Amino acid sequence: METRQPVSLRSGNKSQHRDSDVIGNMADWSRGHSSVDDMLDVENKRLTENLASKVSRLKSLAYDIDREADDQNQYLDNMDSNFLSATGLLSGSVKRFSTMVQSGRDNRRILCYVSVGLVLLFFLLYFLVSRIQR
Repeated sequence: METRQPVSLRSGNKSQHRDSDVIGNMADWSRGHSSVDDMLDVENKRLTENLASKVSRLKSLAYDIDREADDQNQYLDNMDSNFLSATGLLSGSVKRFSTMVQSGRDNRRILCYVSVGLVLLFFLLYFLVSRIQR
């Protein structure tokens, strides 16, 4: 049996011309596609640089927060030790004062004189400081 070849109604030159148009369109599409890829690459690079700058800012901010937290912890530790030493000093003073009050009558009289003297000294200093500031 004989196979039949389809008969083309077009002339050979037109077929070749049409093929070159298709190839030309593919080349144009390829060039257009390349420019789109280039634009996307540029956009990706810009976004990447933007993201990198934001990450570096966040990293420096986190470092600053960490350093500030360490400084605050050290400050609080120093305050704690200062309060402990002040507590020890005050408790010792209260013990000595209690011992003096519990002792005989002579110590009470001395304690009363010292207390009145300190109060008078306070008012005298207050009066002098207020006079100087006017």
